[in-house]
Amino acid sequence: MYNGFAIVAGLVIFFAMLTAPFALGTMTKQYKEPELKLPKNEKECIESTEYMRTNHMQLLNEWRDWALRDGKRTYINHKGKEFTISLQNTCLKCHTSKADFCDKCHNDAGVSPYCWDCHIQPEGLK
Repeated sequence: MYNGFAIVAGLVIFFAMLTAPFALGTMTKQYKEPELKLPKNEKECIESTEYMRTNHMQLLNEWRDWALRDGKRTYINHKGKEFTISLQNTCLKCHTSKADFCDKCHNDAGVSPYCWDCHIQPEGLK
């Protein structure tokens, strides 16, 4: 066999590099979700917690389109309760600290939401 040692050494190095991320991943700490500061006065959001965790971005986009394009200003949730379609007056009424609620998850996920490109961040919520 020509260059048998080089081939075996190359295969060992290749296999080590291929499996290194998995080996290093088992040695690191477990992922810990960021601790959010939840509203004290409200126990329910406009939808369930699970729905809001997975769909809040789609819901906010729909709200934007309904409010600005269609003039619709009332949202009726799955339980039939009505809410005013407004980021500032509905969402931020309960989630008073953008830094303690929005930013913690978005920073953890490496996501930069564009809400504040159009909305003015109220004083005291920065």
